[in-house]
This record gives sequence, C-alpha cells and structure tokens, in this order.
Amino acid sequence: MMPTKSADSPKISRRMSLQIGAASTAAGFIAVKEFTAPAEAKDPPRGPTTPAFMDPLPVYTAKQPVGSLSPESTEIPNVGNGECGREPHQRRSNWPAQKFYTLRTREGWHSFHKQLAAQKIWGYDGILPGPTFVARYGEPVIVRNYNELPSNSFGFGSPEISTHLHNLHCASESDGYAGDWYSADPLKGKGDTLTAPGGYKDHHYPNCYAGYDAYEPTGGDPREALGTLWYHDHREHHTAPNCYRGLTGFYLLFDEIDSGNELDPNPKALRLPSGVGRYDIPLHIQDIALDASGYLFYDPFDNKGFLGNKFCVNGKIQPYFRVEKRKYRFRLLDASLARFYELYMTDASGVNQSFTYIANDGNLLPEPILNAQKVQLAPSERADIVIDFSQYPIGTQLFLVNRLVQTDGRGPEGPLTNVRNASGLLTRAGTQLMRFEVTSEAPQVKGLDGNYTSDPSRVPATLRELPPITMSEVVKTRTFEFDKVNEVWTVNGKLFDVTKAIATVKRGTAEIWKLIGHGSWHHPVHIHMEEGRILTRNGKPPPAHEIGRKDVYVLAPDEEVRVFIRFRDFTGKYMMHCHNLTHEDHAMMIRFDVEA
Repeated sequence: MMPTKSADSPKISRRMSLQIGAASTAAGFIAVKEFTAPAEAKDPPRGPTTPAFMDPLPVYTAKQPVGSLSPESTEIPNVGNGECGREPHQRRSNWPAQKFYTLRTREGWHSFHKQLAAQKIWGYDGILPGPTFVARYGEPVIVRNYNELPSNSFGFGSPEISTHLHNLHCASESDGYAGDWYSADPLKGKGDTLTAPGGYKDHHYPNCYAGYDAYEPTGGDPREALGTLWYHDHREHHTAPNCYRGLTGFYLLFDEIDSGNELDPNPKALRLPSGVGRYDIPLHIQDIALDASGYLFYDPFDNKGFLGNKFCVNGKIQPYFRVEKRKYRFRLLDASLARFYELYMTDASGVNQSFTYIANDGNLLPEPILNAQKVQLAPSERADIVIDFSQYPIGTQLFLVNRLVQTDGRGPEGPLTNVRNASGLLTRAGTQLMRFEVTSEAPQVKGLDGNYTSDPSRVPATLRELPPITMSEVVKTRTFEFDKVNEVWTVNGKLFDVTKAIATVKRGTAEIWKLIGHGSWHHPVHIHMEEGRILTRNGKPPPAHEIGRKDVYVLAPDEEVRVFIRFRDFTGKYMMHCHNLTHEDHAMMIRFDVEA
C-alpha cells in the first residue's frame, strides 16, 4: 500500500513560505544581476558552445599533512586565538590526532573549459573540486579549516561556512552542523549553535569504525568501514549555492581490507586497483549552468531544484582521460544540486560495455556485482566501479554516458527511449559526460608471486562482510514524511529549526525510521552520523546495489523506505535532510539529538 499524507500536519502560511524563500535567496539575487545579461534573467540561459573532450580530466593526488598547527589545537575551542566557539571535542583522548591538515576556504580562479575564460569560484584551498584527503582507520586527524572568503563578496551564496564530512562517523561538533557556521568578519556574526564567532574551526576526525564502544579492542567493528566520502559546505539556508560555487571535495578512507595497495601481502587485503590519482580515480560529477558569456549562473528563486546546461567531471566540461590497458577503480559521486543520473559505459557506437560494481555510497558491497551495465545515482550518492581496459585495443575510445531524462527539480522522468545508431544497432545515445582513451600498455611490475605482470590488482569474489541486523536492539520506530506545503519543503509538516530537535535518540540503541515521500517529487534523504540498512522499499526487499550500508535513501514519488539504524559512540546534534540541496535550504531538514 502506498503511504498517505498525514492528516494532522500543521499548515504553513503563504507568508511563512515567502519569508523562508527570502532568507535563502537574498544573496543570490545579486548573482543573477552580476553574471547574467538582463535578456536572460527570466529564463535559464542556454550557455556557450563547448566542444566535448578538449580538456584532460583533472586528477588529484593526496593532500599532504602539516607538521603541526599554530596555535596548537585543543580539546576546548581556542576562542582566544581566533577559533569559533564550537563544543569541546568529544573523547579526543580515545583518538589522539596523529596527523594535522590545514584547509583554506577562499576564492580561486577556475576555467570550466579550454575555450572559456577563468572565473572566480569558491574552493577549499581555492580549487574546484577541493583537495582529496587520503586517510586510514586508526590514524585520527585534525583538519583546521580557515574561512578566508571575502566578507563583501558579490553573487550567490553566503561567505560563512560549516563544513560537513559526508558520511564520516564522528562527533557532532566536527560534523558540520548547519547552525555551526562562522566567519572571520565579526560583523557577519555566527551560527545560532556556536558560542562565539571566529576565523577557523578545528575538526577532529577520529577515523574509527562505528561501534567502538562494543568492539573497543579492535577499534570498532571493521564491517562498518567507510571508503568513499566527500566533504561540502552546509551553511544554513545557503548550502546549495555555496556547494554550487565550488565548496566540495573527496575524503577517502582505507584499512587493512581495502588497503589502497594492490601489492599488499596481507592475506586480508582485497588488492583492488590502487594508487589515488593513478589507478584509483575519484569522479566528481556535476551539472552547472553557464550564461551566454560562459559565467556560472544560478537562479535563487527556483525552490524546486536547480538544473544546469553543462556537465562537468572534476570541474571540467566533458573531459577526456587517458588510460592504460589494465583495471581502474573509479569512485563516482553525484555532486549535482538536484540532478539524478543513470550512467553507462559505451563504445563509440553507443553499445553498452560491462564493468564491476563494488561499492554503493562508498561502502564495499558484500560481493561485487559482475557484468553490471548501469549505475543509478541521486544527488550525494556514490558508487565505486572497476573497469578493465585490458580487453580493449590501444586507440579504443569509450564513454561515460547519462541516459536519464530530467527537466526540472521533481526528479528523473525515465530513461531515454531506444533509437538505432548509424550501424543499425539498437541503442540509447544519452549525454556523453567524459571519454576514456586507451593509449598504452601498462608497465610491468613484480607481483606477489615473484613474476612480472602488467596488472597486479584484482576484484575478489568476497569484498566486505555485512554486520547483522539485530532487531532485538530496536527500541523505537519513527515516521518521517517528506512533503511540500505552500511552496516550502517540510518534514512531518514542520520547518527546520536549527535550535530544536524533533527527535531524541539514546546512544547505544537502534531504531527503525520509516521515510515516506509525498506527491510527485523525488527526495534523496541523507542521515548524518550513522549509516543504516534498508529493510524494505514499498514493502519489498531492496535491490542488489542497496543491500549494503547506506547513508542516502532515495524516495521516489509516494514511496516508503524502512531503515534500520544504530546510534553509537557519540552524542550531540545531527541532521537528516533531503540532498536536493534547494529542498534542504527551503526547510526540508530536521535536527535530531543523540543523548547518553
């Protein structure tokens, strides 16, 4: 049975909805006037011509730590030396930092395409996407994030920040709560959930497995390991424009199973294609809108969900990537504000090619999905795939293609219909997002058996075991309904209040959360702090790619998803929200508190 709308949901007045819209669009109105010609202000711009495959794919190696921080990082916020007034770091003595990083959120210059001039963006370290962190379980880190954005900046977005490391199991004061925004400019003030303004914030990332308290001798439950994470801004009311302007980046986690070393002699090691920036490649997929002059355009008055007219991978419009004849691991991230994707790999004739699907939402599946031909991604979802290019001759060109039709923020309308290509083969063309070019043999390396090989990596039949779902742990079932009332997005009929929790859960317990979508909208729902397991989708078991641990749960129109979720190790304030970021900025978010 399909879910029905709650009969006792409180009504939201039209005046209230306009106030919410005004709060989140005031800065964006300037952007439209600054970057868009008057003739194009009423309708989305068409954008300039940008021939495909002119730019190489930008590929990052790991961001390097610093030797120390000055002033020294402390458990209590160092307000006297410029840090914002966060809560004290929880249990820092359990996970003393072994590495330190600085991250500078500032303006930078970026060109989306070879034929377009560079323009100002906001970026972590001034680049788009931001630097890639490579971390390991058992190596806690401190990341000091300086807000160096100009306080008098023009255009959409707001130059205060609160950085969320999406999917990390960490304490609330380092989670990037929407109300924990800060700025070095005292006139900008601070978020309602900070005690003092400041120019930087120290994030303590314990890089511990969830379930630490239950599995302390092993540092938590290794079955709960995370892999592909990403970080982005989460400033209240301005998450969508701040992320769209460039505030996103990757954070990768490894352990002895997914060790990041395809020559690892440890018998537990999977030896997946490895080497971040060489054979392990994060792909940040995002649609953007450019006006006729090639400048980034954003419509702050569209509260449905913003769609672009150009497709970028790692900040470049339809780039190319040269590969060797061997296996590669690609970490796909839907970093778009509202666009869903159905991704295929095809040859030059549009014929589907197979790959191996190994992880969803960055978490390794219990076993790989072999001979997969498509990946479905909602905003903020991730998927890891392995492509074996050894089967293709040098000179082969392959394409990452999107075949999902979407014309507004409601969500996908369905796949493209079949057409016949020039060779008469039945295919679906779609939009080519990037091109792979097989250009060379892989170099020979000495394998673990002492013999030389061009590819020592592998994809084992078993990846990572799943922890059991223990229903006896469940202490409560809660229902959350995602709806739209007078042009405002709501959860259980309520607007987000940064200072008030609508649910309080007890640390060390498990609950079932029923997520229900209403109307004709898609909502990718993200829950902070802990991953969950989908029990049922509309009363049926989840599909193969959703059987593992997840942090994003896609609600199609009038759909119900039941999720088993635990709350472990930390207390404090967290969020659940729609990751169509325009919906989130227009109040489709809740605060929940975890108490001891």
